Amino acid sequence: MKDHQGRTPALMLQGTGSDVGKSLLAAGLCRLFARSGLRVMPFKPQNMSNNAAVTADGGEIGRAQALQARAAGVAPRSDMNPVLLKPESETGAQVVVQGKVLASATARDYHALKPTLLPRVLDSYARLAAEADLMVVEGAGSAAEVNLRASDIANMGFAEAADVPVVLVADIDRGGVIAAIVGTHALLPESERARLAGYVINRFRGDPALFAPAIDIITRHTGLACLGIVPWFADAALLPAEDSGSLRSAGAGDGTIRIAVPRLSRIANFDDFDPLAAEADVRLDMIEPGRALPGDADLVILPGSKATIADLAFLRAQGWDIDLAAHVRRGGRVLGICAGYQMLGSRVTDPLGVEGPAGGVAAGLGLLRVETVMTGDKVLSEITGTDTDGIPVRGYEMHMGRTEGPDTARPLLLLGGRPEGAVADGGRVAGCYLHGLFASDLFRARLLESLRPGRDGGTAYEPMVETVLDRLADHLETHLDLKRLRRLAGL
Repeated sequence: MKDHQGRTPALMLQGTGSDVGKSLLAAGLCRLFARSGLRVMPFKPQNMSNNAAVTADGGEIGRAQALQARAAGVAPRSDMNPVLLKPESETGAQVVVQGKVLASATARDYHALKPTLLPRVLDSYARLAAEADLMVVEGAGSAAEVNLRASDIANMGFAEAADVPVVLVADIDRGGVIAAIVGTHALLPESERARLAGYVINRFRGDPALFAPAIDIITRHTGLACLGIVPWFADAALLPAEDSGSLRSAGAGDGTIRIAVPRLSRIANFDDFDPLAAEADVRLDMIEPGRALPGDADLVILPGSKATIADLAFLRAQGWDIDLAAHVRRGGRVLGICAGYQMLGSRVTDPLGVEGPAGGVAAGLGLLRVETVMTGDKVLSEITGTDTDGIPVRGYEMHMGRTEGPDTARPLLLLGGRPEGAVADGGRVAGCYLHGLFASDLFRARLLESLRPGRDGGTAYEPMVETVLDRLADHLETHLDLKRLRRLAGL
């Protein structure tokens, strides 16, 4: 489907700031328009997140774009998020371009690199648009980051290059929404103001009638139309989050099973824990820095990290290594996923300088008899298998390291016909590289049963996600001006 100028219809959501709900609104629009029979493709030119997903074409993209693809009913592809920045330090990140690692760069170096990336971003967009009836595009951060505009590829720089209309998204829950919209409009140059098709007020609580005077004020200052006031959508907490800033302790019910997860400084792929948090009898406790690991936890899970060696030092700085040792002495259970698995071993070495200076060595926690050597090649694969009792599992591997040692003779899983992971003698400490492990309902049920024998029931996680996406689409259908949005998109 093309418009009268031969372009694929498109809408781009840009925010008045970070974390205003663009990702969720994009997912809802993907499901809503896909249900109407359109072939919808999600797209985000540039993303910054350590919560990534593996694609069928062997790349990686932001978790939000994988969720949006699921909402649209299409397979995730590397082109959906052609530039992914994975923070490795306060000032540097790994740069992933069209699914593959390009380099590690400081913020200043990346700023210089960005102009060379725009052609590849547009290339990815064109490939997807050629197959789509509608492109749903998500910006990054604020539309008015005018200090970075000269080399922008994430917001107006992309919108102008690809010639797509822009809808501003503003979060009223954080306050200052009038100033956010008017201020954003005021900071944009005239050509970019002309590209703004309207705005959406997100996460509204209360009586929308009370916001009517605000709409008049915004119209008077900007001339922009309000395209909808979207009330707070509580079920958003049941969908995978992309930003670690949204991580909170969670639990769907009485929390008779307590699972503790230390929040590492570079925590990655933390949506691993969403299926656990969705269980009615689980209390998922995200342990913030400065807090001790709880002595009454049934299970401690060491999560993934973008920087294993640095986060080992961070873990020790919090005293969590001492808490873990005490937990194990008391008979507690520990499970490590990916970097967490690497940390449980006796040593992590980095001969090539994958995470820092070449030749780096860090002592592990010594709870598993394994050692990890960081390698330059990155493993990226979706995979299925079973645990050693034949319970089916599926997920993905995403790591730069090889782990070997005596405890791998007792694997946790069998993936693609090969053993994966390690279990300590006695069975109370284990680890593996498989992300998404807890989304396998039977495996999760067996794990929780081992922590609380006799527990009843359990959540069917994947059907729940589908139900929530449908509810989200219904929610947006009720509260957005869809006729105007369709017209603005060129449908």
